[in-house]
Amino acid sequence: MISVTAVFAAAAAFSADSGPAALEQSFDRLIVPAEMEDWLKILAAEPNHVGSPHDKANAEMVLKLLQEWGWDAHIESFDVLYPTPLSESLEITGPTPFKATLTEPPVAGDETSTRSAAGLPAYVAYQGDGDVTAPLVYVNYGMLADYDELERMGVSVKGKIAIARYGEGWRGLKPKLAQDHGAVGCIIYSDPHEDGYTMDDAYPKGPARPAAGLQRGSVADMPIYPGDPLTPGVGATRDAKRLKIAEAPTVLKIPVLPISWGDAQHFLATLDGRVVPRAWSGSLPLTYHVGGGGTPVHLAVKSDWSLKPLYDVVATLKGSTYPDEWILRGNHRDGWVFGADDPLSGQVALLAEAKAIGILVKQGWRPKRTLVYLSWDGEEPGLLGSTEWGETHAVELGKKALLYINTDDNARGFLTAGGSHSLQHFVNQVADDVTDPETQTSVAKRLRAKLQVDGASPTAGAAARADALIAADASKDLPIAALGSGSDWSVFLQHLGLPTIGITYGGESNSDGVYHSDYDTYEHFSRFVDPGQVYDTVLAKTVGRLVLRSADADLPVQRYGDFADEIGRDLTEIEALTVSKREQALIQGKLLSDGLYHLADDPTLSSAPPTPLKAVPHINFAPLEDALDRLRQSARAYDRALIGKGGALSGAVRDQLVQLTRSTEETLAPEVGLPGRPWYRNLIYAPGRFTGYGAKTLPGVREAIEEQRWADADRYTALTAQALTRYADKLDEAVHLINGG
Repeated sequence: MISVTAVFAAAAAFSADSGPAALEQSFDRLIVPAEMEDWLKILAAEPNHVGSPHDKANAEMVLKLLQEWGWDAHIESFDVLYPTPLSESLEITGPTPFKATLTEPPVAGDETSTRSAAGLPAYVAYQGDGDVTAPLVYVNYGMLADYDELERMGVSVKGKIAIARYGEGWRGLKPKLAQDHGAVGCIIYSDPHEDGYTMDDAYPKGPARPAAGLQRGSVADMPIYPGDPLTPGVGATRDAKRLKIAEAPTVLKIPVLPISWGDAQHFLATLDGRVVPRAWSGSLPLTYHVGGGGTPVHLAVKSDWSLKPLYDVVATLKGSTYPDEWILRGNHRDGWVFGADDPLSGQVALLAEAKAIGILVKQGWRPKRTLVYLSWDGEEPGLLGSTEWGETHAVELGKKALLYINTDDNARGFLTAGGSHSLQHFVNQVADDVTDPETQTSVAKRLRAKLQVDGASPTAGAAARADALIAADASKDLPIAALGSGSDWSVFLQHLGLPTIGITYGGESNSDGVYHSDYDTYEHFSRFVDPGQVYDTVLAKTVGRLVLRSADADLPVQRYGDFADEIGRDLTEIEALTVSKREQALIQGKLLSDGLYHLADDPTLSSAPPTPLKAVPHINFAPLEDALDRLRQSARAYDRALIGKGGALSGAVRDQLVQLTRSTEETLAPEVGLPGRPWYRNLIYAPGRFTGYGAKTLPGVREAIEEQRWADADRYTALTAQALTRYADKLDEAVHLINGG
């Protein structure tokens, strides 16, 4: 490692009296790639899933480093339900028996992969233990549309074991939907079509998934709520009141196992029945059949359902001027096995930032606001560490937290940002000032180039073409994405209503092939994902600027015109969706009444008509349209007032304005929450009930229309309009304050 003396010398140009630009330049010089590489080797040296010895050792290492760098740091522990496998079996029981391997052998040239004995075998957390024997049905990706297609083919999974390939949707939805359709078990396999030899050379020659590679993960029904399944809405402290496991709605009822494509081809080869639609075929050297009546398969899983400890590392630097205003920055530390890319590439960037900030403090600088750096445990099984910490400290966070910044895995390539659209301009300002190491231009300019090139492709969709038009106009901010689920922002954005930013880089390397496998190692990462920690360095510099600027900003960093524009796009989409659903229902009804499905089906193959769609009533969008008009006016007035008069405001007025801004975003997350899943309170951003990771904007309305719940659609149109009106009221109050009222 580089010595502290050398680091201090490199930053000697900085002084406490220097301006923001000098501070950031000094910060950049303190980000040392070789240090991040050393930390990554140690953190990813052994399996570090929840409850493992290395998971605790990593927490203690991170704690010690943060304390050495001058942070007030401690470990906060929670006791959570975290099942681990006791026994597993998956086998073909017919005349040609075959037993799945359920482990991954070491790979030549990857020394870390030889140390997997203490890791988890093939396993998904929060499946339901069981011992079943039944025929297989191939369900493609196992998403809702696939079950609609199975219905048209006259095929049911009731009483069968569903086998689904990874891709097109979150892992946990595959067994959940199989369970909902009557399956007694589920197998999820990695087809080479998604992340194997059809994408790139297989590891170790290339980055793609080898024949024995398999994807672990969680299948908890997190779209209902994340975190400990036994303590929804409250922190999983030792004395917390807990549900019984059988009462926990996020724990599935059927046994589930993940397998490799090397094993999967044996099971798929036993399937009978009709040949699948062309789009359902993967890349294995066999003919894909639907199955349903072939050779029985035996699936058995037994787990240890005990509580396990979590170790969140919480580090604080007290603000010099506003100690009760917090800037939060987090990244999780636990992996499914070694976790070099996911999540430790982001964790070492967090450590680099924390060390650099610690040195700047020793040189005389101090943040005006309190910085809280958070190394989360238990993200992989269900956002456990962040959710339990956020629920435990909800009242305090409601009074003090201004912003949460999240990272996770990271790779070589382009900037991707998501979060609260009121922060879109802030993210763009930072992106304009970070240099891309491959092109020596800003990461924003490089992203603009990519968006324009992608939008010019003959195969570009409407969204890509729209983004290209924005990217071509230098006067417009690049769009940021809405956040669904998949990382530790959920409790902050979607439960507490806290302004949130998620940052990552990627797109020019491939880590998909080792995702959640034994092969997500230091060796794979350093060869194929980010050699030399180049983009980990860029990530640290990007997030560091977000932290430093938000900590020291005299005025709020939010701009609300971007948020109003996003709501306008979302409402347009939802109104168009309603028209489209109405037309689909009318057309389908005519086809059913005329018997055309029967006439169009191949009479030599099994088939059935689709379930009739419900007639779509006319939804009353007037409350949302009126709220949007009001929001647009208030947002424009706020942005103009802040730009025109913000610099001349007194310190006392600026302080009031920041506090008012803090409470503005909370109006979007009323206690009522979303229908059927009230833990998710944010009425603007949520993970989709049937997309998992994918975001749904205006989710109370949008999903009610998608799922034909017309009473909910009308109710949440009004509730969402009320939230947006309260938001606009806050903006009007801020304008009054800025104008000296």
